[in-house]
Amino acid sequence: MAALLDGTAIARALREEAAADAAALRDKGVVPGLGVVVAGDDPASAVYVRNKTRACSEAGLYHETITLPGDAATEDVVRAVDGLNRRRDIHGILVQLPLPSGVATAVILDRVSPLKDVDGLHAENVGLLVQKRPRFVPCTPAGIMEMLKRSGIAVAGRRAVVLGRSDIVGKPMALLLLHADATVTVCHSRTADLSSVTRQADILISAIGRPGFVRAEHVGRGAVVVDVGINRVESRAAAAELLDAGRLRAFDAKGYAVVGDVHQPSVEGVASALTPVPGGVGPLTIAMLVQNTVRAARLAL
Repeated sequence: MAALLDGTAIARALREEAAADAAALRDKGVVPGLGVVVAGDDPASAVYVRNKTRACSEAGLYHETITLPGDAATEDVVRAVDGLNRRRDIHGILVQLPLPSGVATAVILDRVSPLKDVDGLHAENVGLLVQKRPRFVPCTPAGIMEMLKRSGIAVAGRRAVVLGRSDIVGKPMALLLLHADATVTVCHSRTADLSSVTRQADILISAIGRPGFVRAEHVGRGAVVVDVGINRVESRAAAAELLDAGRLRAFDAKGYAVVGDVHQPSVEGVASALTPVPGGVGPLTIAMLVQNTVRAARLAL
């Protein structure tokens, strides 16, 4: 059976380290500050923002959230970002995605000061990452690299396969693995004979947003499998196919379950290590946001 990689414990350690760094900055008269911009009333976004700001509070950071209506225009979000860019007490800016359909996301991400871009999505910061001199690294890939390192999982010389090519996870994940001397393949919806490619992976990372897509036939024996997916399942039939008996009882009590991209019941018998969902990658993402905000405050000194 695969060992479960405890993202929650590693995230706790990362947050504690960030809290110590934040305390050192406060001794110098600087309180790291995070400004969050939210547009609309998406319930999932509300949960994510609440978890992120709670982690900031626990680490001794200042934070505030600007909430805009769901019909906000690009110009409205630009004004909110510009205001945070000008403030000396705000060191990091997070624009919660997705934005409403009428908002030009690329315009907004490029409007964030690259010195406050704690999500690492500004074109300048992406370029620095490509050149292996990163300022801010997108939080989820950065957290995964910390998890691999702190779990004693070697990356150099190993074959890594990334499922998904998003700007937020897939592409930066591939770059970080490449910089760590892995041999990297990126797969996507047009990849032919997908399972034959993924079975070659020593490290398989899935970030495609498809519940239970990765099955035993996609995984080589002994591979490390990292599940980035966070998918809400409300169908009893789907839950019965995706969950073990214990989690299915919890589904029946709540009426829904959160599952990853990986079909854990089949993969755990093939992989050597596996991240659970929930409790795997999600907490690491939040911890790295706190770390990036503290780093932004330090760079502003």
